[in-house]
Amino acid sequence: MKNTWWTRLAAGAAAVVVAGGIGLTAIRADGAPALAWDAAWSAAPQLPSIGFEPNWAEQGFDNQTVRQVVRITDGGSAARITLSNQYGDHALRIGRATVARTAQGAAVDPNSLRDLTFHGNRTINISAGGTLTSDAADLPLAPFDSVTVTLYLSGPTGPATFHSQAYASSYRADGDHVADAAADPFTAVTHSWYYLTDVQVSGAPDAETRSTVVTFGDSITDGFGSVNDTNTRYPDHLAQRLAAAGIPRTVLNEGIGGNLILHDSAWFGESGVARLERDVLSKPDVKSVIVLGGLNDLGFSEVDLPTYKPNPQVSVQQLIDGHRRLIAAAHDAGVRIIGATLLPMKGAEYYTATSAAKIREFNEWMRTSGEYDAVADFNAAVADPFDSEKLNPAFDSGDHKHPNGAGYQAMAAAVDLNAL
Repeated sequence: MKNTWWTRLAAGAAAVVVAGGIGLTAIRADGAPALAWDAAWSAAPQLPSIGFEPNWAEQGFDNQTVRQVVRITDGGSAARITLSNQYGDHALRIGRATVARTAQGAAVDPNSLRDLTFHGNRTINISAGGTLTSDAADLPLAPFDSVTVTLYLSGPTGPATFHSQAYASSYRADGDHVADAAADPFTAVTHSWYYLTDVQVSGAPDAETRSTVVTFGDSITDGFGSVNDTNTRYPDHLAQRLAAAGIPRTVLNEGIGGNLILHDSAWFGESGVARLERDVLSKPDVKSVIVLGGLNDLGFSEVDLPTYKPNPQVSVQQLIDGHRRLIAAAHDAGVRIIGATLLPMKGAEYYTATSAAKIREFNEWMRTSGEYDAVADFNAAVADPFDSEKLNPAFDSGDHKHPNGAGYQAMAAAVDLNAL
């Protein structure tokens, strides 16, 4: 094993983290408290909905255990989680919760299994519309570790706040199995995350020099077209590229499939301009955000489907004005903001002469206006060299709109790392 900072930290974790009243408190060499938290993983919460494949959001849970696996992009000696009941209609009771390093599937490393407490309590209620962050758990984690969070939901939850398109497996068991290391009780599977919105870490030696990059957008940021449980979304590739370049950064994925820049949607979340503060600017140590959004704003009006409502005609100027609101909000918060060109989509369900012309006009503004701090030309990175209106067939997931894993890798390669 390499003598990296996290292997040294894991070997000496007991020396840097001690029990202290509520949760755990990190101690500096001079004895002063020094528990500072860095973002490691995040997902945007959504209203319960049917989604594009079966999930448990609308039915919720009752005397069941939910086990969820996420991959972090920062490490440390301690971890904590945030749970959201933002869209719940009554208080959410957490009967018990644990965190652990993932073994495989629903199994966890038994030596890493830690109980989580909330204000010192194992059992807690989260009010309707509320969020709650756990106390710290002594758990050494390395960048790119997979982390398993397990929640026992002891009573009826009602519809569950969730993230629809996780492209990762979540597991369910009847009864209380939060302390089970084995996968056996977890016989039901979906590809959504429930209640879990953040994993944070503390205790990394380089924490003061690390910064967070947030990727913000719709299903192309969320990872539609990537293979479940492979971590091949474009933000995943970007985090790996930064690490390989020797400039590791936490990379958070705040995409929501179907999301719009200008309008709220029951299926696809609050608009980009409405959720920027919650999903980007409020995260720890955010220094830059990459915005990819507008394809749905321009395309939904071309198709009359219930799931695409609201779908008013949106002009290019209206979309640009929405992006200007994002730029202004980021700059007000001291955050660098990188814009991205919209991808080609010839052959997709809402490709028409009208939407294609709007995409070209918007991308011209993106490339030439200078209003964003930098531009990632994702369109050029994935376009068919023989027809710029189409995705390169080598990068097409099959719907002519969303890239596959190779396409997402090409997008990550198009980001100027110096711009971050």
